[in-house]
Amino acid sequence: MNVLVTGGAGFIGSHTVEALLQRGHCVSVLDDFNDFYDPSVKRRNVAAFRGRVELIEADIRDMARLKDVFARGKFDTIIHLAARAGVRPSLAQPLLYTEVNVLGTQHLLELARTFGVHKFIFGSSSSVYGVNQKVPFGEDDPIFNPISPYAATKLAGEALCHVYHHLYKLDMVCLRFFTVYGPRQRPDLAIHKFTRAIAAGKPIELFGDGSTRRDYTYIDDILQGIMACVDKTFGFEIINLGESQTTSLLDLVALIERVVGRKAAVRMLPPQPGDVPVTFADITKARRLLSYNPQVKIEDGIPRFVEWFKGQA
Repeated sequence: MNVLVTGGAGFIGSHTVEALLQRGHCVSVLDDFNDFYDPSVKRRNVAAFRGRVELIEADIRDMARLKDVFARGKFDTIIHLAARAGVRPSLAQPLLYTEVNVLGTQHLLELARTFGVHKFIFGSSSSVYGVNQKVPFGEDDPIFNPISPYAATKLAGEALCHVYHHLYKLDMVCLRFFTVYGPRQRPDLAIHKFTRAIAAGKPIELFGDGSTRRDYTYIDDILQGIMACVDKTFGFEIINLGESQTTSLLDLVALIERVVGRKAAVRMLPPQPGDVPVTFADITKARRLLSYNPQVKIEDGIPRFVEWFKGQA
């Protein structure tokens, strides 16, 4: 199978590329290597599979460039992971997030239709649930109250995917990822930031009272779900991929302290706009449709992450 992975130099993307290569697929990686974080981090990510993939440096907002890529590519499947990520940065640059995450997704869907791509897998986010009163979060819950530009762009992406399935019969699955972590995690995300600061004896900042809870999901479990989607036909589906357990912010810090072997110097700050009090995935649907069975609990995943982190020093 010939697969295009957008955002394939990033955290989830680079792991996805490696998993596809291990299964014998032909892979093209499209990434713009933007400066949201140090581009050299992404270049290190792709070093492991350079020479085994076609590496395309392109911005998904550039329709003319994308047309050229699709004209040459003859893709069977698109795994669309390219996005401007993060709730808090989206508050500062809402227009950029809309351009990349909504217009960029529209470009890829239109080109998939035009060039006869059979399957489209869209990387969505648990942020679409907003402040959801029902926990755990199920795919059929009402989600019309996003509270950040990032969440709104992912919700818009899901809606566009549904349109292209309805009108043009693209086989479509939207995967709502719940707080993914593991080796190569983006340096701006909490687990990576906290580990780096605690190891260096620097203070960490906690927003709110530390009671917010997240469904932290190890990268290997996310890959299990993505690869199951590559192998199946769906019509149109939205599927949660999470660990289906929650951990408070204070408990997360305590676990990292224990594994790193150092106490954290903590600065408590007011809650941030756009942050939700809890995320918690109902994975019943993923179990049924994908035989999804997450294996890595946070107590095992954090030591694995810290071991990787120390290896980068």
